[in-house]
Amino acid sequence: TMQTSELFPHSGSKRKKRLLVTSGPCCVGRGQIPQISYASTAPDLSDNSRYDFFSRVVPSDTYQAQAMVDIVRALKWNYVSTLASEGSYGESGVEAFIQKSREDGGVCIAQSVKIPREPKTGEFDKIIRRLLETSNARAVIIFANEDDIRRVLEAARRANQTGHFFWMGSDSWGSKIAPVLHLEEVAEGAVTILPKRMSVRGFDRYFSSRTLDNNRRNIWFAEFWEDNFHCKLSRHALKKGSHVKKCTNRERIGQDSAYEQEGKVQFVIDAVYAMGHALHAMHRDLCPGRVGLCPRMDPVDGTQLLKYIRSVNFSGIAGNPVTFNENGDAPGRYDIYQYQLRNGSSEYRVIGSWTDHLYLRMERMHWPGSGQQLPRSICSLPCQPGERKKTVKGMPCCWHCEPCTGYQYQVDRYTCKTCPYDMRPTENRTGCQPIPIVKLEWGSPWAVLPLFLAVVGIAATLFVVVTFVRYNDTPIVKASGRELSYVLLAGIFLCYATTFLMIAEPDLGTCSLRRIFLGLGMSVSYAALLTKTNRIYRIFEQGKRSVSAPRFISPASQLAITFSLISLQLLGICVWFVLDPSHSVVDFQDQRTLDPRFARGVLKCDISDLSLICLLGYSMLLMVTCTVYAIKTRGVPETFNEAKPIGFTMYTTCIVWLAFIPIFFGTSQSADKLYIQTTTLTVSVSLSASVSLGMLYMPKVYIILFHPEQNVPKRKRSLKAVVTAATMSNKFTQKGSFRPNGEAKSELCENLEAPALATKQTYVTYTNHAI
Repeated sequence: TMQTSELFPHSGSKRKKRLLVTSGPCCVGRGQIPQISYASTAPDLSDNSRYDFFSRVVPSDTYQAQAMVDIVRALKWNYVSTLASEGSYGESGVEAFIQKSREDGGVCIAQSVKIPREPKTGEFDKIIRRLLETSNARAVIIFANEDDIRRVLEAARRANQTGHFFWMGSDSWGSKIAPVLHLEEVAEGAVTILPKRMSVRGFDRYFSSRTLDNNRRNIWFAEFWEDNFHCKLSRHALKKGSHVKKCTNRERIGQDSAYEQEGKVQFVIDAVYAMGHALHAMHRDLCPGRVGLCPRMDPVDGTQLLKYIRSVNFSGIAGNPVTFNENGDAPGRYDIYQYQLRNGSSEYRVIGSWTDHLYLRMERMHWPGSGQQLPRSICSLPCQPGERKKTVKGMPCCWHCEPCTGYQYQVDRYTCKTCPYDMRPTENRTGCQPIPIVKLEWGSPWAVLPLFLAVVGIAATLFVVVTFVRYNDTPIVKASGRELSYVLLAGIFLCYATTFLMIAEPDLGTCSLRRIFLGLGMSVSYAALLTKTNRIYRIFEQGKRSVSAPRFISPASQLAITFSLISLQLLGICVWFVLDPSHSVVDFQDQRTLDPRFARGVLKCDISDLSLICLLGYSMLLMVTCTVYAIKTRGVPETFNEAKPIGFTMYTTCIVWLAFIPIFFGTSQSADKLYIQTTTLTVSVSLSASVSLGMLYMPKVYIILFHPEQNVPKRKRSLKAVVTAATMSNKFTQKGSFRPNGEAKSELCENLEAPALATKQTYVTYTNHAI
């Protein structure tokens, strides 16, 4: 404290009184008496409406809280707990820290725990258990007195949590040994803060020279002497059996006891000098040239003195400037320490400073168990690329990481968005990339079988055509109906050739040719077969009623009927081209799998399943109609017709296409739809062509090449004989129903075949009037 003489009015007269102006936290808010504190740091004292005459040479805890928030952010901690001793210092300090953390953002308070003034037994163990409820908040901010700090560390050791918590202590912890004595391992790594200070050497010399003889004016010095040297000044205070000795007055401070300068000595001196500088400036202005007080300072006006106090600006005992702001607070200047254990010894090591902004030397820090690696005190781990944050309500530092799923990618930390339809997310889902485009390649395993069948089929078809052309005038070629045979072989060739169009890369030309030839080849084949079976059916139906020949059974008529049927297919294709011009498309839905890694865009022609049904529908209609006629003509004499091979061909073809339908449409949802459906379609078309080629032409080729003796005319039969045979055969229909495949073998037919049977020849040729 300091004392100064002032004149105060008293009962209308002037009396000299001693006025005690304290430089400690005393008499705050009482009267208009300016005070300067050297130790009070509570933020509440900055309130000018309540403590307008209070000033201090130590910074407010508001600065300390800001410094601690800056340290927390520098250490990349965002989830901390607070611990405060009940009372103005602890509660105000924590409140200031919470306020600053909210203003700056990026730091969340897991929980705020208060230590009661009079804690019950087990209270500190309960506090540790509560702190462990939010185990991710390993950093604990402490605004507490020395005794509470020590008991918290003891409770942490009892709970076997040494190394779990990272303590950050306020200036009440500072660099003191008492709170961590015998608790070094628990306190290791603690970061503490102290107002920037400097040891005053002159004070050490002065204080170490104090004895009971030369310091009688200090009434507490005798009590300090006994406590410092563990002795008693009075014999009556000594108890029997006690090991306490009597003081000899020869003890010396710093020699017979440990001595460390109190950290606030600098601030005590600065406070005294601040008051002195203010009084000096006031005296210079109000009493110029006068020694002692003048009437203008008698008495001293507290409000006027406060203005001079707030205006002082001088260099303190440690060399730092001493000033006050409008609230009477000194600037915030702090040293930052870390309690470290090195080689069996412990020390508070300076690791940085704070003066309006933080300066932290990370390389000087050392953490238990991890060395210089920063420990974590975070609520949630950072989300991985491709994951978005879902923030916990009311706790912006805590979140759940939700992966972007399906075709979503990460737009920012909080948002996932679906990629465009033609794109898929990258491997880490931080962007989108084009979906690969696929098509049926020539070397694909799915193309091997169709291509093999097509090549073999085309070769076989050309072989048959060449054979028929070479033996064009032989009885077998003539009897098979040369005109329709060549038309049918052309259709079979187109069916095989369609395979190459289906496998070729889709473009405008390829897609146009697919539309034309995919259904045309089958239409040509089945139109020719339908014309044949219809001709046979009409001839034998006509034989039931008369012996006159049916109309339109000449080769020219047959070709006209066939091309009329084919023209309907071509007409439908032309209408389709007009309504919907052909083009290729990339379908991103066919192979849009749940896992975007396997998604593919399919390059294909714009032929939908419905369009394909319509395209092949007419050919199917011809095939079914042809099958019906084949069934109707199954009972005609085998000597006179080609209906039975056609019947077998159509039965087999129907089986092929009945198998095609469930395979083709049943795989519409498959990831391999492109390959399965293309392969199924081309194989079905090739098999249909192969059945027709094999059953209708291979036997003829076989006889032409290997049994030319059978390829000779046997007997010419008139149309009248044919019709008569047909009429007679109907009389034996019931008998024929018991034969395989409904064959009717009449006696007339047998008699007619007698010459042939005698020579073991089973093939009969016909003239142009033959069936």
